[in-house]
Amino acid sequence: MADNASLAALIEALRRLPGVGVKSAQRMAFHLMQHDREGARVLSRTLASAADGIRHCERCHTFTEHQVCDTCLDPSRDAGKLCVVETPADQSAVERTAAYRGLYFVLMGRLSPLDGIGPHEIGLKKLFDRATDGVVREVILATNFTAEGEATAHVIGEGLKSRGLEVTRLARGVPAGSELEYVDLGTIAHALVDRR
Repeated sequence: MADNASLAALIEALRRLPGVGVKSAQRMAFHLMQHDREGARVLSRTLASAADGIRHCERCHTFTEHQVCDTCLDPSRDAGKLCVVETPADQSAVERTAAYRGLYFVLMGRLSPLDGIGPHEIGLKKLFDRATDGVVREVILATNFTAEGEATAHVIGEGLKSRGLEVTRLARGVPAGSELEYVDLGTIAHALVDRR
């Protein structure tokens, strides 16, 4: 099997991707080696370039190739609103709605003491400094509605309210087009409490 060390290494590397098990990694590796060697080379160059060139924005912590991302530099954005999200993927989801024109702060995670992720690891000091810069008027907490996301939103909310900022949380409710009998009870309960 020594002559297959490169293939085994490729399969192991592909397994690092979320949701990719051994069989999926093997399928991808075999496909690239059998049908798309040029695609493998493009993938390799692109991954290396991204790994070397992408960094965190100095202001909002999202991914960028520059010191400050395009969103933070956009003068048409409302600098008085700061939306706090867990990941760049969450930021992208909010952006795709085209309903928000403020700025962001990306935590790159959420509080999870059992995993050793505390306030320092998600940059709470940097967030508090940014939110209290005298420009931000409202902080919108858009962390996920998981136990960790809720705890993160609570800690941030309490910390910012004590500094005199307006803090809001994304609304939760029944998805459009759904029938109540099929919606989980927690969602219905939150929709009732947060009704308007």
